[in-house]
Amino acid sequence: MTAQNSATLPKPIAVKSPVGRGTALASLGVLAFSLTFPATAWGLESFGPWSLVALRSVLAAVIAGAFLLARRVPLPAREHWAGLAVVAAGVVVGFPLLTTLALTTSTTSHAAVVVGLLPLTTAALSALRTGTRPSRTFWAAAVAGAAVVMGFTLAQSGGALSAGDAYLFAALLVCAAGYTEGGRLARTLPGWQVIGWALVLCLPLTLAGSALGLAYEPVHLSAHGLAGLLWAAAGSTFLGLYVWYRGMAEIGAPRASQLQLAQPLLTLVWSVALLGEHLTPAAPAAACAVLVCIAVTQRVK
Repeated sequence: MTAQNSATLPKPIAVKSPVGRGTALASLGVLAFSLTFPATAWGLESFGPWSLVALRSVLAAVIAGAFLLARRVPLPAREHWAGLAVVAAGVVVGFPLLTTLALTTSTTSHAAVVVGLLPLTTAALSALRTGTRPSRTFWAAAVAGAAVVMGFTLAQSGGALSAGDAYLFAALLVCAAGYTEGGRLARTLPGWQVIGWALVLCLPLTLAGSALGLAYEPVHLSAHGLAGLLWAAAGSTFLGLYVWYRGMAEIGAPRASQLQLAQPLLTLVWSVALLGEHLTPAAPAAACAVLVCIAVTQRVK
């Protein structure tokens, strides 16, 4: 008679995958970012560009400060403040201000295609920052993507770059620098604290900017204007970056960057649905071409 083992076999316990959770969080961040340009266009119906940027940063800093106080988060170590200043200059002040100025002369669909190079620009600055050497295939795809974007902007502006395009290309550089430094800081600080402290660090500057902007720029309150301001502050600046940095901390910057490839196309959809813009055939074609080029850079070493 064969002895039977009375011990029950252990059953696997379902554990929520940090990769799946990180992907979901980063995807929410991309969705929030895709609404930034339409929200900014709405906000410009009520506020001037300087007022809008300063007010959205102040509101986001208030939300971030409340979270930091509620969680009783201690001040960052002294060695982190320089990096936080780069994040603040690039993500909190530079990118919102430059893109808002660009949207006073450019459509959201046009801006979305140009800013579609942000993942690539971030990868390039990260390579310079860390000293890594991407392959020739990577740089070939990078050059092809840059050529598509330049060709699109030249065609849309009658053969010459406009002031709006200059703002957009500058926005790419400063935001990429903020993302690169934020990704580095997220290795030692929780991702949401990186953007939280960057917002709080800018609060004195943005409060002064709000006062000056409201004093010199006309304000015409409307439902669209207020909704755009609130989303730009709570949705894009705080919530979007909150989940983006948390997701990036869990799945890593390269995988998160792949998710951001969908952002230009999402913005094109929002520009039609919310703003009633009429896209030229070149806009979605250029956006798709840029996504293909950036996708190649994400799949090679």
